[in-house]
Amino acid sequence: MKDNAWTRWPSREALGRAGISRPRRMLAWAVRVLVIALLLWSAFSQKHVGIWGALAAAAGVVLTALLSWAFFRTTYQHRLVPSMVLIGLILGIAVAAQATGFRGPALLIWCGCGIAALERMPLGAALPVTSVALASYSAFNNDVWLTTAATVAGMALAGYVLRLDAEARGSAQRLLAQERAARAAEAESAALAERARIAREIHDVLAHSLSAQLVHLEAARLLIERGADREKILERVVAARGMARDGLAETRQALSALRGELTPLEDFLTELVSGADGAEVTVTGERRPLPAEASQAVRRVAQEALTNVRKHAHGAQVHLRLDYGPHEVTLGVRDSGGRPGELTGSGGGYGLLGMRERAELLGGSLDAGPDEEGFVVTLKVPV
Repeated sequence: MKDNAWTRWPSREALGRAGISRPRRMLAWAVRVLVIALLLWSAFSQKHVGIWGALAAAAGVVLTALLSWAFFRTTYQHRLVPSMVLIGLILGIAVAAQATGFRGPALLIWCGCGIAALERMPLGAALPVTSVALASYSAFNNDVWLTTAATVAGMALAGYVLRLDAEARGSAQRLLAQERAARAAEAESAALAERARIAREIHDVLAHSLSAQLVHLEAARLLIERGADREKILERVVAARGMARDGLAETRQALSALRGELTPLEDFLTELVSGADGAEVTVTGERRPLPAEASQAVRRVAQEALTNVRKHAHGAQVHLRLDYGPHEVTLGVRDSGGRPGELTGSGGGYGLLGMRERAELLGGSLDAGPDEEGFVVTLKVPV
């Protein structure tokens, strides 16, 4: 036995009522009511004490019940000194009952004190109290010594079994509380992750759409400042309106993606480059559905890469290559280079950085840089 086992209290979960089934609680209350009823019956059934003695005995029964309730409270609060004082007073009431001829109530109180001490107090304090209580029971019990010894052993064993049962119930309650806390933390973490995912989706859609609109609107402004003809200005405004329409469609698609209603990735890429001259899509590997996060990462990187081509390599040939590998999917976006657009320096320049962060969150990578022909963006996402 560990050294601190003698001074360790039963846990509050063990001493409390949590985890006790309703039938068992009803049985416990029935036992308490039965004990009080027996004590009151004993108080009024003694002929030698008279009416005033019976009333005094009844008052003693009520006092014992109140002290027992207080003992249960102080042991639940792990207060040793008040608990020792209270159980000492209860034992004193038993001695007074024995001295005044109430032997039955005295024996019953001694038995209850012995069991309750073992069940609810540290062993270092419970064993002396139980020893005194059961020794008093043995001294004043009229049964043969073998019956008395068996009764004392049974009550001591009952007290210790109740203690072990309470500790087991307390451990189960602690484990249940930990499991609930873990589930709550997991649910909160999942909710935060979902909020972050929604925020990324909304940000990526709006950033792509608004950035493309900004390119055309700024171009229209420059054309107006330079005195360009009406047709060129109108062309830019119409292009900005188309980008706004596309942004609305992408927003709806993002909401559908959040609901798990994604269009096939190959169809999305084909539709994405359908309005661009000199753009093509190649798909290799065994096509298969991708997790929502991986699929969204590929879509957003493709959109951002095409937006950068429009801004920095106007008129360039673009080749998108989607490769389904055994353990990852790879998207390559290569442009052939071209003249910078009218607004090469517009925008914040955070698009590819955001895509790189998205890829890293999924355990993948994103590389972007020039090569001999133009500019290459390569996304790798594990699936």
